[in-house]
Amino acid sequence: MKKTLVKYPFLTRDVEIYEQDNGHKIVLAHKEGGMVNVSSWVKTGSINENDKNNGISHFLEHLMFKGTHKHKAGEFDHILEARGAIVNAATWKDYTFYYVTLPKGENDENFNLAIELHADMMTDPVIPDYEMGAPFDINDKNVTDKRERHVVIEEIRMRKDQPWTKVYNATNHAMYTSHPYKRDVIGTPEIISQVPQQEIMEYYRTFYSPKNVTTIIVGDFDSEKVLNKVVKEFNWGERPEPPARNIQPDMPVEHPVYIENTANINSSFMMFGFLGAQAKDLKNLIALEMLSIILGEGTSSRLYQNLIENIDEPVFNVIDAENYAFRDGSNFFVQANFNTEYKDKAIELVKSEIEKLKDSISEREINKAKKKLKSQFACEVETVSDIGETIGYYMTVCDDLALAEQYIPICESLTETDLKEAAKKYLNLNHAVISVLRPQ
Repeated sequence: MKKTLVKYPFLTRDVEIYEQDNGHKIVLAHKEGGMVNVSSWVKTGSINENDKNNGISHFLEHLMFKGTHKHKAGEFDHILEARGAIVNAATWKDYTFYYVTLPKGENDENFNLAIELHADMMTDPVIPDYEMGAPFDINDKNVTDKRERHVVIEEIRMRKDQPWTKVYNATNHAMYTSHPYKRDVIGTPEIISQVPQQEIMEYYRTFYSPKNVTTIIVGDFDSEKVLNKVVKEFNWGERPEPPARNIQPDMPVEHPVYIENTANINSSFMMFGFLGAQAKDLKNLIALEMLSIILGEGTSSRLYQNLIENIDEPVFNVIDAENYAFRDGSNFFVQANFNTEYKDKAIELVKSEIEKLKDSISEREINKAKKKLKSQFACEVETVSDIGETIGYYMTVCDDLALAEQYIPICESLTETDLKEAAKKYLNLNHAVISVLRPQ
C-alpha cells in the first residue's frame, strides 16, 4: 500500500494518504476533539451521464441508502442518528459523496460502527425494486406511489418551478457545446420515471469502482487502528476498472448568446455566464474568485454599490457574482433580479461593470478579497465535516491534495495585473451567455 504525507494548512499533523493495490484511496486527517467524520467521494456525477440517463447519479445517491444484504432500508440512518450522527450525501457535476459525522463514543464505539455501516453501504447496496418504485408513464395522473422514484421526481419538479433554477439552467446549457456539464445534475422526470433497476446497478458497478473512490477519515484517532479498520471493512470484491475518461473541456461560445424565456413571475431574472479556469489551475481560479468578490459579493461590492446603493433609478432588487470550480473549467456568473421595464438598461449596466474590471482594481479591493478568501479557507478547517469536505474536493476534483497547501501563498501573491489579465481572458463579453427570465 502506497503512503503519501501532505502538509495541510492549520492542521497540527500531516495528512496521510494511502492507496491500495485496487486503487481505493484512504485519507486520514487528525483533528483534536470528540467528533469524527467518515466520508467517501466517488469520481462520478453528471459528467458521466448522457441525454438518455441524465440524473442517474443523483437517483443512485438516493438509492444507496435503501439497504444492503446486512441491513434493511432505513437501518443505516436509524442506528447512527440514534447515536447523534448527521448522515447525508450530495451529487454534483464531478462527484458524489456520502458522509457521517458523529461523536466518537466511549472506546470509539460509535466511530467503529460508523465505519462498518458506511463501508457496507458503499460496497454492497442492493437497491431493491420495491424501494425504487416501478417504472411508470410520467403523464399518468393516477399514479400515487410514494417510493424513491417519485420522491426524486417531486424534487425535480419543485426545483424547476424556481426562477433562479430556470435562468441558471438556460445559461448553463448554452455555455457548453458538447461537454456533459451542460446538463442539469438532478435529471428529468421522464428519465427517472423509466430508468430500470438493472441500469442503476450497472451504473453503480461501472463507476463505484475502488479506483474511483476516496474514503476520508477526520478526527482524533490512532492512525494504524483506523487504517486497518477501513481496509478490513471496505470489501470491494471483484470490480471492473472504471472507464477511461476522454472528455475535453469546452471552449467558450464564439459570439455572445442571448436567451429570453418567460414564466409566471412578477419581476425579471438575469444571468451572465462565462467559462473559466480549471479547478487545478489555482492561480487563475483564485483570480476569478477574487474578481467575484470585488464585483459582486456583499454590500461593499461594485455591483451593489454602483447598481443598487448609488443609482438614481431602482433597476435592480438583487445582484451578485459567483465563481464555481469544476474539474474541466469553472463557471463565473453574474446574477440579478431586476424590474422588467429596465431590461435593456440592466443588461448594459452589468456589461459596463464587467468591463471596468479590466481597467482598474484598487489595492483596497484586492486586500479585501484576499482577506475574505483566506478567512474562508481558515473556516474550512474548523470542524471535522469541513475538513472532510475540503479534502474530498481536492482529492476528487483536482486529483491533488497538495494544492491545498499552495492556496494561501498563491492568493497572497496575486496582483492587480494578474486580476486584470484574468478578467480580460475569462470575462470577455464576446464569449458571454446572457439569459433573461421575464414575466409572461
